[in-house]
Amino acid sequence: MEISKAELASAAAVTGSQTQELMGAEVLVKALQAEGVQYVWGYPGGAVLYIYDAFYKQDTIQHVLVRHEQAAVHAADGYARATGEVGVALVTSGPGLTNAVTGIATAYMDSIPMVIISGQVPTAAIGLDAFQECDTVGITRPIVKHNFLVKDPKDLAMTMKKAFHIARSGRPGPVVVDVPKDVSFKKVTYSGYPEKVEMRSYNPVRKGHGGQIRKALQLLLTAKRPYIYTGGGVLLGNATNELRTLVDMLGYPVTNTLMGLGAYPASDRKFLGMLGMHGTIEANNAMQNCDVLLAVGARFDDRVIGNPKHFAQNERKIIHVDIDPSSISKRVKVDIPIVGDVKDVLTELISMIRESTTRPDAGALSSWWDTIEGWRSKDCLKYDRGNKDVIKPQYVVETLWNMTKDTDTYITSDVGQHQMWAAQYYRFDEPRRWINSGGLGTMGVGIPYAMGIKLAKPESEVFCITGEGSVQMCIQELSTCLQYNTPIKICSLNNRYLGMVRQWQEIEYSGRYSHSYMDALPNFVKLAEAYGHVGMLIERPQDVEPALREARKLKDRTVFMDFRTDPTENVFPMVKAGMGITEMLLGSEDL
Repeated sequence: MEISKAELASAAAVTGSQTQELMGAEVLVKALQAEGVQYVWGYPGGAVLYIYDAFYKQDTIQHVLVRHEQAAVHAADGYARATGEVGVALVTSGPGLTNAVTGIATAYMDSIPMVIISGQVPTAAIGLDAFQECDTVGITRPIVKHNFLVKDPKDLAMTMKKAFHIARSGRPGPVVVDVPKDVSFKKVTYSGYPEKVEMRSYNPVRKGHGGQIRKALQLLLTAKRPYIYTGGGVLLGNATNELRTLVDMLGYPVTNTLMGLGAYPASDRKFLGMLGMHGTIEANNAMQNCDVLLAVGARFDDRVIGNPKHFAQNERKIIHVDIDPSSISKRVKVDIPIVGDVKDVLTELISMIRESTTRPDAGALSSWWDTIEGWRSKDCLKYDRGNKDVIKPQYVVETLWNMTKDTDTYITSDVGQHQMWAAQYYRFDEPRRWINSGGLGTMGVGIPYAMGIKLAKPESEVFCITGEGSVQMCIQELSTCLQYNTPIKICSLNNRYLGMVRQWQEIEYSGRYSHSYMDALPNFVKLAEAYGHVGMLIERPQDVEPALREARKLKDRTVFMDFRTDPTENVFPMVKAGMGITEMLLGSEDL
């Protein structure tokens, strides 16, 4: 059966009198079309061949063939982070699903809306150790928002409707739909995609409690040392405009977590930089010494507040806004919990401020800013900018930022030192431009993230900042980049070490560098060329800017830039494990 573009609009509009006999796989494709899905990243296998056959018969959804199932989920994840849409991946049963687990867990930890469709052995074979069988529901249960095993093709359409609804609503997250092979080929009467879904057990709260918001307003307006702390929930909730309005109305200092960068412009003076383990002095000291803290879409995790006992030493009133009630008072006891959609809550709070005759204490706020400027006067992000002998990794990121800060640019990263340098030195002014793995800290995401974004944003520049360790975990996706014409730019800060591991070994393990040195690295230039791309080797500081300019000129080519950087460079500031967020190491002199 052919499914053409003309049928896209009708995918959800078939009435009871216009029923069709469709295979389960065709119903699945109809569901994806009705949800407006444009791209599916996947890898075929026996259990999903009927689904792939149904894809072959339509032309509204582009399937992207990756080289590893982990990359399929990462690419769909990157697409979702950059666009706010639900990312979709398709894998086969058994090893297809287990290969996808890392990507699913990555999305789960960062609350990314995704639907992962997995193949399963026929229903009659489930539990009999059939070829390529695994317990998908059991394996993924701890790392998904919800999962489904579809045992009857009649349930497919409603299950997909529920999956997308759960993935994108409330606190977003990945949903797995496990489809046995016989469910995909059996025929069923299809009378249209459901227009709405009702789930008695799932009704996330959107509107915050008015009384609690009024209490928060009173605390905020009477604060002497206020601080606004925001996380990835502001981006996920598309509440950046409301946050900016609130901060500008009040004139209060603001910080973002690693996952929240771009929610408030880094170029604005009220932004104190990222806080946490590798945050700035001013951001961390303000967090510790404020008297009223407004936390929005953030979760007080270990990388943000360090030792909770140290954080609790100072008296402060905490207002916590989050759509997930389980995140409130999970690690830090709060005074005013507000459960609700951050966009709705901030909108109501802004409205109340405008109606109120009370205004912040200008004198106290001025004094607070003087204190903050005193902290800021110590440049905690300084490094040897004048070094002409070796490339400093911070210089690469800073140069890239200076070249692209006024352009339509997305930055992905892998995980490690390069990730922290990207967060510190690329100053994000817009939301959803910084795409990285925060909660799980997954190496290998950089290239797949960039691929997913480039498909969604073909006119934008997409740079992947990575390291020679991380990049090899999904480097086979350079093949996918060529096949699907996603010309990304890869900046590998190659220090020949697993840099963050080496840094911790230097500081915490008396310089015992156990298995953190890369003894046998490939020639990345030749490797890039072997995949059909452009490779560049950059070894001198004076060649950094020309190389980046040349790469940007090659708009239609994927370019791999192998920057040979200082292997001894560490990420500072740094808060050691178990320490408080103000107990920072600022440089090698503190070691």
